[in-house]
Amino acid sequence: MKFERPVVALQSDDWGRVGICDRQGWDRLRATGINLGTHPYDFYSLETADDVTALREMLKKHRDSIRRSPCLVMNFITANIDFEKATIPCREIPLRPLSADLPGSWSRPGLFESLRAGIADGVFYPALHGLTHFCSRSVLGLEQREAKAELLQKLWEAETPYIYSRMPWIGYENYTSDGRFLPGHDQMAAIKRAADNFQEAFGFRAFSACAPGYRANCDTHASWARSGIRVAQNGPGHPLLPHFDKHEILHLYRAIDFEPTHSAIDLDRLLREASECFRRGAPLIISIHSINFHSTLKDFRTPTLQMLNAFLSALERRHPDLLYVHDRDLYDIATSGTYRTTEGTYAVATEYAHNAWLQPAGVH
Repeated sequence: MKFERPVVALQSDDWGRVGICDRQGWDRLRATGINLGTHPYDFYSLETADDVTALREMLKKHRDSIRRSPCLVMNFITANIDFEKATIPCREIPLRPLSADLPGSWSRPGLFESLRAGIADGVFYPALHGLTHFCSRSVLGLEQREAKAELLQKLWEAETPYIYSRMPWIGYENYTSDGRFLPGHDQMAAIKRAADNFQEAFGFRAFSACAPGYRANCDTHASWARSGIRVAQNGPGHPLLPHFDKHEILHLYRAIDFEPTHSAIDLDRLLREASECFRRGAPLIISIHSINFHSTLKDFRTPTLQMLNAFLSALERRHPDLLYVHDRDLYDIATSGTYRTTEGTYAVATEYAHNAWLQPAGVH
């Protein structure tokens, strides 16, 4: 499916997932001999109310051609490990749903109120990421004296679930570290639980989902469909046009990685890639993970907001007819040719086309 005018969406992963438990967790892990500070995700903690408010205020300053602000699709992990009950080895990982607040000594005053304010303002759109993000089988099979188990015990005692860059063996929710997807019934159980947690937290069913690590197969899609998901978010690297699968799920593909915590941002290059994306009729879907807005262990938020503000401003100048949308809008456009905002219903012309790979031509 091609779009006949510039369409821009932002998708962001890992919201609600706790990491290193702020400075006290950092100090405790360092005391056990874990040398932190060599990888960006050593500074991953959890967003604060101030982080979310600053992001909300920046997005509200921007407007598209119909005076609508950009809307960040926030993909939530809907449960965290209940550290007070967790031990290694274990037959079941105790989890605390997002609706029951944060586990252990984790504290984020005003966070959920700030998130709800952004949803009410129309600049945040919550979606489903998963239950835990990591593969539970990788944990349940550990023996107490294994080095992996000892590392995990240190992390859990410091109220940190895992640090993927230091332990890729923990895998992704639907996918083991040795390259196998979990059986369909296991995926279904986790997805149903995650979707139910999402509804408890937000008061409505998730409409869009992104698999942890982008690891999804036909069993994942079938389980999503049974849980009410109608949009599947796919990672960058496979720049297909939007299309429907046999489950009537609309597949969207991220076009640009905007991750200043991991690499320098070249705005000129990104603007060229955006223009090429629009030329081909593809929606410009920008990928930006939640870590980029964190500030407790390291201030990633300030430079990220400055760069994202500059990028959006440049897009608006270069493409004055652009539209800011979220995943539900794209689904509505794909199925009816229109989408609704608080100001009214708008038509967007589309064209069904062969879903060729959208390799950028002449963009470097």
